[in-house]
Amino acid sequence: MRFSPLGVGVKKEKTLYWTAHALGKMMQYRLSEGRIKRILHSPERVETGIAPETIAVMQTQKGPKNSHEIWAMVADDKVRRRVISAWRYPGKTKPRSEISLKMFRREYVDYKKG
Repeated sequence: MRFSPLGVGVKKEKTLYWTAHALGKMMQYRLSEGRIKRILHSPERVETGIAPETIAVMQTQKGPKNSHEIWAMVADDKVRRRVISAWRYPGKTKPRSEISLKMFRREYVDYKKG
């Protein structure tokens, strides 16, 4: 448990549940659980996901040669937070652009195929 940012009451953190699809994508893109947790804790951008009641969170990672975005798609239940998918996107997307919407759809379809 931890204190809420407003100092009112105590906020209980949700436990993370990693789907098999998310773990496979993390292996494919060489992403660790710690990196995904960091993105969930302090995202640069949050967008609504394509799937019902999902959100996609993003952080940019800048390197000496190139920069890219790391995305994670999550869905919240009452007690836990399901990490549905995680991926790297080369380059930079604009908020709510057609490219990011296509990317969300592709990841969700991959998750549903399962």
